[in-house]
Amino acid sequence: MKLQANMFLAAIFLLLFSFKLPFFSISAIHALSNETDRLSLLHFKQSITSNPFGILSSWNDSIFFCNWPGITCGRRHPRVTSLDLQSHNLKGSLSPHIGNLTFLRLIHLQNNSFSGEIPQQVGYFLMNCSELKNIWLDGNKLNGDIPKEIGTLIKLETVVVNQNNLTGGIPTSLGNLSSLWQFSAAYNHLSGNIPDQIRGLSSLKYFIVRENRLSGTIPSSLYNLSSLEWIVLTLNQFNGNLFANIGFCLPNLQLLEVGGNELSGTIPDSLSNVSRLQILQLSQNNFVGPVPTNFGNLLELRKLQLKANNLGGNSSYDWGFLTSLANCSKLEILSLSGNNFGGAFPGSIGNLTRQLQELYVGENHIHGSIPSSLENLINLNTLIVDENLLTGDIPEHLGKLGKLQLLALKRNRLSGKIPSSLGNLTQLLKLYLSKNKLEGSIPQNIGNIKSLLLLDLSNNNLRGEVPLLVFFLPSLSILLNFSHNFLSGRLPKEVGKLKNVNKLDFSSNNLSGEIPGTIGDCSSLEYLYLQGNSFDQNIPSSLAALKGLVYLDLSLNNFSGEIPKDLQNLSLKYLNISFNHLGGEVSTGGVFQNASAIFVAGNSKLCGGVKELQLPKCLVK
Repeated sequence: MKLQANMFLAAIFLLLFSFKLPFFSISAIHALSNETDRLSLLHFKQSITSNPFGILSSWNDSIFFCNWPGITCGRRHPRVTSLDLQSHNLKGSLSPHIGNLTFLRLIHLQNNSFSGEIPQQVGYFLMNCSELKNIWLDGNKLNGDIPKEIGTLIKLETVVVNQNNLTGGIPTSLGNLSSLWQFSAAYNHLSGNIPDQIRGLSSLKYFIVRENRLSGTIPSSLYNLSSLEWIVLTLNQFNGNLFANIGFCLPNLQLLEVGGNELSGTIPDSLSNVSRLQILQLSQNNFVGPVPTNFGNLLELRKLQLKANNLGGNSSYDWGFLTSLANCSKLEILSLSGNNFGGAFPGSIGNLTRQLQELYVGENHIHGSIPSSLENLINLNTLIVDENLLTGDIPEHLGKLGKLQLLALKRNRLSGKIPSSLGNLTQLLKLYLSKNKLEGSIPQNIGNIKSLLLLDLSNNNLRGEVPLLVFFLPSLSILLNFSHNFLSGRLPKEVGKLKNVNKLDFSSNNLSGEIPGTIGDCSSLEYLYLQGNSFDQNIPSSLAALKGLVYLDLSLNNFSGEIPKDLQNLSLKYLNISFNHLGGEVSTGGVFQNASAIFVAGNSKLCGGVKELQLPKCLVK
């Protein structure tokens, strides 16, 4: 209270000196102003509850406040012009005394842990900061509304409040800021419409409100801001159509991201006039009709993302835009998945620029064979063609795409053998070939792909033994899935070399013999599916060494002997050992005490266990 009283008196004296007593020295007035700045900074420090890096430790009278870390003062007068304390993990609330720093031009408090609402006083006192140009508060935990008083800061150029918990709407007063060139409020909880008053932002270049709860139509006032270079409205609830003449209104646009909304209608042809456009992201909306055939005019285009709409008419005519798109020599990403494109997979896909790195055409109605022209796209690192109606063989030429890291051909009708040329894809991280009609054996040289994290060949007609070299891939860490095939022979003891794999699935094959004890060396294993085979002999006790195992299915095999008691020491959430030839006493510890998590039916010699299992009592020896 005493400090506040002193500040009040200081302000009164300042007024008196300024208007009633002109004979006082200017230096005395400056000294009083300096004291106001110093006291305001100390009030700011008092609002900080955690200062883990010690950035504020030297904020005391032993050092002139203009020399405090994070503080910059003007050259002519020792008044604070910059408060820059970004990325110091400061915790606390925003002090309203910031508003007393009337020469302040820059506030950089991003990437800290400031919490609570932006106090109304902050908005009010900031009205005094008429020189303020930059406010950066992103990456904190602030909540409440964006203060409407922000509209009084007529020199403001940037407002960045991303990644907070702000609510309410975009203040209409924002439209007063004709010098503002960046407004970024992504990853908050803002709601309501984009206000029409935004038309006053004549200098605006970047408008970024990704991942909020904004709704309504995109206002015409936004389209009239010809200075705009970035519009990011992704993951909100906007509806309606894109303005048909958008391409004539926004000649400087470089990035348009409106994915994850409820927009509808057709993609405007006029977008082809935005010659500087680099990124066009319209994914996850309700757009219909064809892709404009004049997008080849967009010579700067790098990303065209149209996935998860209703584009196309399930016809071979859907692909007319590809011819024009071949002119886009800088195109790196083309995403067309989850639409209604049909007809044969066009060979013209291979005429796209060799700069293309990612191609997504999954979840459509494409039929026919995989075109050989794909081998021209030598810089592809991602090729997704899953969930279509493709037939024929997997072409050998895919092995020429040496930069591929992700290849997904699952859920088609592909047949024939897995080409050995896939073993040449030494940079491949994930290979999905599941749910096709592939046959023959698994090629041994799959083991050449030393970077492989995931291999899924399930639900095919593959035969022969599990290739030994697969178990010499220490990189396998996500999934190895050979389930629902016709593989035979034994599970090799080398399976224990897969020390990093999280999920193993050999279910529904014709595998036989005992499970090797080395299975206990798969120390990262959480999910093990071996059901539906002909494994026999005892369940290996080494399974108890898999401390992270949560899901184990050994059902529908020919196991005999007793259930290893040490399995009760695992953190299993699911254990299925039904329909084997097991006998002996069922434990009542660990997973065995939860009847809804353990399945033991079809083992006539079991006894004991919890009563819910309804097993006979064990005979006393």
